[in-house]
Amino acid sequence: MTEAPAAAPPLLAVAGVDVVLGHGWRASQVLTGVDLDIWPGEIVGLVGETGSGKTTLARTIVGLVRPRQGRIVFAGTEISGLRRGARRRERRSGHVQLVFQDPLRSLDPDLTVAEIVGEGLTIRGGLDAGQISEQVDDALAKVGLDAALRDRTPGQISGGQRQRVSIARALAAGPRLLLCDEPVSALDASNRNYILRLLAGLRDSLSLPIVIISHDLSSLAGIADRVVVLYRGRIVEDGPVSQVFSAPRHPYTALLMASAPSVRSQGGPPLTIHQLRRTAADPPPPDGGTACVFAARCPFAIAACAAQPPLTTVADRWTAACHRHEQWGELAGQRPRHP
Repeated sequence: MTEAPAAAPPLLAVAGVDVVLGHGWRASQVLTGVDLDIWPGEIVGLVGETGSGKTTLARTIVGLVRPRQGRIVFAGTEISGLRRGARRRERRSGHVQLVFQDPLRSLDPDLTVAEIVGEGLTIRGGLDAGQISEQVDDALAKVGLDAALRDRTPGQISGGQRQRVSIARALAAGPRLLLCDEPVSALDASNRNYILRLLAGLRDSLSLPIVIISHDLSSLAGIADRVVVLYRGRIVEDGPVSQVFSAPRHPYTALLMASAPSVRSQGGPPLTIHQLRRTAADPPPPDGGTACVFAARCPFAIAACAAQPPLTTVADRWTAACHRHEQWGELAGQRPRHP
């Protein structure tokens, strides 16, 4: 794992981003006030339960979803403000690439592997057929696939190979930032480990920053530099993975850790799910639209939690959105371990 220089500017800066999906009475706010910086050469894990906004954030960064409010700045250029021709040029540049969760659905079943990997290069233009073929072979080699697979379709290769084709398609464009949405969720143990090692190797060999959306917290513990925790569209904790996993400063992060025995066995907090859930004996949580987003589920909520806490610095490059981030861990330890 690498340590990003504190003084270096981030490659990607997401600032105050709100995203609303749908219209009228069907409109739903999916992201609220999201701030996220990604530095060159780091692997960042993005975690949170289903519906927390992880995939929407990734799709917003690559331009598939337009934020209602906020800015997305990549390499000094505000890409969220680009329109029409400038927007098309930026997307065709391939600087930011997204690897979708399900390769069987995201890969065209009628195209060959070579056509899939080279499609972006063809659309971008400027290369002849021979140059595109060379770049396709190079991208396949980077993900450990033999060029003999070039003429096969997605249905003729395995699930692990399809995932590597998806990554190769992204690499062929020469990205400066790679986002991977649940890249190992549908794979068996051996393929899962291979893909994780592959991503770590790509970061090291290409100095390529990678954002990994994952429910597999133990996998992130092995390769990520930082972990960012989303809950109901808000970032509630962001910090070095080893420190966050061993001593989280937000009760929702601790609840995720307690739900993952493999993380606890690697030195995670020795708290149980029962210690981190509300009981009938707990005082009623603060209510209202301005309350902390986690207050209704938090057994440590107090009157101050009637207001959403901002992300507060708790240590170097470590922030948490909790009014009691300095106290709650001690309080949790005082609660009974069984219901």
